[in-house]
Amino acid sequence: MKATQRDFGQVARRAAQDCSIFFFCGPDEAGASAAAASLVQLMPQAGERVELSGGDLRRDPVLLGDEARSSSLFGGSRHIVVRANGDDAHDALKLLIETGETGAGEAAPVLVIATGATDKSRCAKLLERREDALVAMFWPPDLGSVTAAVRAMADGAGLRLGGDLAERIARGAGLDVRLAQSEVTKLATYCDASPQSPRNLSGDDLEAIGATSEEDGFMPLVNTVLGGDLDRIEAELRRMRVLGFNPVALLLAVERRAALLAQITAQLGPRGSLDSLDRGRKAALGIFAREEREIRAQLRKWPVRKLERLAPKLVDLHRSLMASSQAAELLLAHGLVEITRFAARR
Repeated sequence: MKATQRDFGQVARRAAQDCSIFFFCGPDEAGASAAAASLVQLMPQAGERVELSGGDLRRDPVLLGDEARSSSLFGGSRHIVVRANGDDAHDALKLLIETGETGAGEAAPVLVIATGATDKSRCAKLLERREDALVAMFWPPDLGSVTAAVRAMADGAGLRLGGDLAERIARGAGLDVRLAQSEVTKLATYCDASPQSPRNLSGDDLEAIGATSEEDGFMPLVNTVLGGDLDRIEAELRRMRVLGFNPVALLLAVERRAALLAQITAQLGPRGSLDSLDRGRKAALGIFAREEREIRAQLRKWPVRKLERLAPKLVDLHRSLMASSQAAELLLAHGLVEITRFAARR
């Protein structure tokens, strides 16, 4: 069984009942993680959570089956969450399936969140045709989809809010659905809202307790990096540390802007100009008035030849953050300085 972020909500409830292996992949690690968390909530008996790494399974493929078929410490049910890079979990998943088919016994549900993998990976190919498995692919979200997700989260938490406030929450979370969910939960608690006792969310409530807006959050640093502003990068990295930005969420914001620049460049062609686009075409590309000045400057810094080199750099940096969460902030700072210097070159 296969799904994307568009239809995941439609298949998740059935998959939680019918499937025992779940493979979440794609470039949007935040979306994949959020989907995995939501699926656990839908399981009839999720029980104890056991976490394994892809590196552990690569070194010892038998470990997954041992853990999945072991009893919970407290005698109840359990589920296994694996955070892997690429196809690290392939051999372990293959062995889990093979031993199950030879009568090794029932196994706990296994959820693999695979950074750097796609629905074309070996793991996905192993699982996609199985009735007892789900492969879900997640692309970086756009503002509209995250805004819609925020409204759905708010409905579930008993918060009534308009589209403008939902968009502000989405922007403040840097389009990271995990951070957006955290904000909605915090706002619901502040407003004393629940599904049984809904409350209206006002702009004043959001100002009082909401996350920093995008303008005060990720985007100044994103614009500094992709604008090649060497004079500001040190101050922006200091602000990153002081405010405790999530390194992965911040990198996703850089990735989304880089993807936007690549999309605009492809649309305009080698001799095109933003001036040739009317407001409707700009909006369709995701260029809005408050961001147009920065985007124009960044397009000058990132011609096609440089964008082609930026994409693999961002992928490698993302993998590094996921593989070493304790050093993620330091790794990100180093990577962002390198990108800023590259952008500043003529």
